[in-house]
Amino acid sequence: MAETKSAGTAGSLHDSNAQYLGVKLSDGQQAKTGSIIVRQRGTKIMAGQNVDTGKDHTLFAQTEGTVRFREKNRTRYDGKTIKKKFVDVLPQKA
Repeated sequence: MAETKSAGTAGSLHDSNAQYLGVKLSDGQQAKTGSIIVRQRGTKIMAGQNVDTGKDHTLFAQTEGTVRFREKNRTRYDGKTIKKKFVDVLPQKA
């Protein structure tokens, strides 16, 4: 028998899983239908032409084409003008 009581292990020493957020296809790259362009929390980048938003704010391509990022001035409800980032997928010219 041990003379001293064994110490317990410390809890919560494991880390959470990585989320793998960020831009997956950069400006000028080719996107296929359904390919993920940006994984994000919230709408830091907005969906433009031929891009749709998933329920976790993931942006994905609706058609095949070239990825383009742009900035656009938007007027907020209080009249303040801010720059918002948009991503578009420009379809291939046939």
